[in-house]
Amino acid sequence: MIRIITVANQKGGVGKTTTCINFAASLAAMKRRVLLVDIDPQGNATTGSGIDKEALTHSIYDVLIDDMPVESAMIYAQDAGYQLLPANIELTGAEIELLELDQWEFRLHNALKGLKDRFDYIVIDSPPSLSLLTINSLAAADSVIIPVQCEYYALEGLTALLNTIDRITRKLNPGLQVEGILRTLFDGRNNLTRDVSRQLIDHFDDLVYRTIIPRNVRLAEAPSYGTPVLYYDKQSPGTRAYLALAGEAVRRMED
Repeated sequence: MIRIITVANQKGGVGKTTTCINFAASLAAMKRRVLLVDIDPQGNATTGSGIDKEALTHSIYDVLIDDMPVESAMIYAQDAGYQLLPANIELTGAEIELLELDQWEFRLHNALKGLKDRFDYIVIDSPPSLSLLTINSLAAADSVIIPVQCEYYALEGLTALLNTIDRITRKLNPGLQVEGILRTLFDGRNNLTRDVSRQLIDHFDDLVYRTIIPRNVRLAEAPSYGTPVLYYDKQSPGTRAYLALAGEAVRRMED
């Protein structure tokens, strides 16, 4: 059965897009059929997948606004191993145009519901804000992965996001669940990092993934080469961490 997962955090700089790209690539390496949906106007998941966002003929904008079938807009990201529904700056205008459409909250949900036989996992990279696009991504998803950097304001930001998810669940998507909380950009030498990590486990227990994504140079470099870290440096700690995350997530979802 297909699983649609939004990776979300209203706070920027927590490794959200990095997680989308490398989680999707790791799932694909495990022989799962994967679609990565870029619904962030910055289009970083698109460029990080090796696709020139300036040269796109069609994008998720056409799907959301003009009812283009997803199959007509998605492309195969050869350097990443998955299908991609790409985005570029054109998506910025969708925020205003969506409000003029009926059931604007469900535009992405309606676009994806015909893909159930084509993919095992759909991973959605949402904007780092509570925008109409983020609401679309949450309304379309079965569950949410929340990347959290273990820093001073992490718990405060996480509480706000969980409140948002609760409102979406009550008003738009009653089946939405939190899939897991992922600790990212982790530096075990830092006392604050270790302390926040302990607090996350104390507060959220089994929701926190055992896998931790380390702060890693190769992981940071890979997007500039338009490839997941798995294909940039197979031996890097970042590669091992995202493969471990994919394995842990699959066990949770498929057992």
